[in-house]
Amino acid sequence: MAQEIIEFEKEAKSSNGMFALLANTVLMLASVAALVYGIFLAKEGAAVSIGITLIVASSTYLCVLGPILYCGLKVLKPNEALVLTFFGTYYGTLKGPGFFFVNPFVTAVAPASTHPSTGSTGGAEKSQNITVGNISIPASSVGASAPKKISLKALTLNNDRQKINDALGNPIIIGIVVVWKVVNSAKAVFNVDNYTEFLSIQCDSALRNIVRLYPYDASDDADNEKSLRGSSQEIADSLKVEIQKKVELAGLEIVEARITHLSYAPEIAQAMLQKQQASAVVAARQLIVEGAVGMVEMALAKLSANNIVDLDEERKAAMVSNLLVVLCGNKEAQPIVNSGSIY
Repeated sequence: MAQEIIEFEKEAKSSNGMFALLANTVLMLASVAALVYGIFLAKEGAAVSIGITLIVASSTYLCVLGPILYCGLKVLKPNEALVLTFFGTYYGTLKGPGFFFVNPFVTAVAPASTHPSTGSTGGAEKSQNITVGNISIPASSVGASAPKKISLKALTLNNDRQKINDALGNPIIIGIVVVWKVVNSAKAVFNVDNYTEFLSIQCDSALRNIVRLYPYDASDDADNEKSLRGSSQEIADSLKVEIQKKVELAGLEIVEARITHLSYAPEIAQAMLQKQQASAVVAARQLIVEGAVGMVEMALAKLSANNIVDLDEERKAAMVSNLLVVLCGNKEAQPIVNSGSIY
């Protein structure tokens, strides 16, 4: 049998809870009075049948109908939702703060909040938080006492760091943070078993799909090439769109997705650091040489223009060599005084 997919969320039929509470309470008090009066009539013997009728009717309301009607009262806080079913069929969703009265035979569905294999975070937080996938939730919401209300607040998923190969095949370590919220509670409850774990797994999958399309860093000879390090905003936008497509089934909305950690894997980190240092040294040397050549050219032009000294080609070559050594050397030059001819 094909799996039924919930596509739309509908509003549950409800009425004013305070009015229902007061009305049922008044009827309960009236039933008590009717029960006492029925017992009185039955003892007097004047109207035994009427007394028995009042006793049965009032007892039925006090023991059965009244408590059942109280079960239809629901209280919701801001940014909370309650998914209701009627004998296994989706009945509707209550949203928004207020005091509601619904069909007392409907049942609130609790979203899956944990998994039998889920462990606790340990340490001082062991009694306070439980880890669901990569999300830490209060321990009070797990187990038999798990709440049936779904939070519509914006939540944060801080995914574990992963080792992924970039577009060039280099292994990198990357971590992301995702801000998300539930926008369709019916999808979140009925379409997936545990929407928090589902989100965590889909974030891992989307992250791998995005990272493999971009290099860690753009090459020097590439114009407008996007990279994980240099195009953080573009990568974040692509990541958000990719995750949103994957979690649409669960009724979730991705508010924001950001890279929180980015580095080379330990096995290649040292080699990549040396590569970056070498690139920096080459770029610096290139700048120094260009500046030195310009200075030598300017010196020769000034000497020739001012007729300070008449240099032949051999003397020009020697002067150029000396100036380049002085300007391009890593250490300060040691002057040598020449008292004779260079020939």
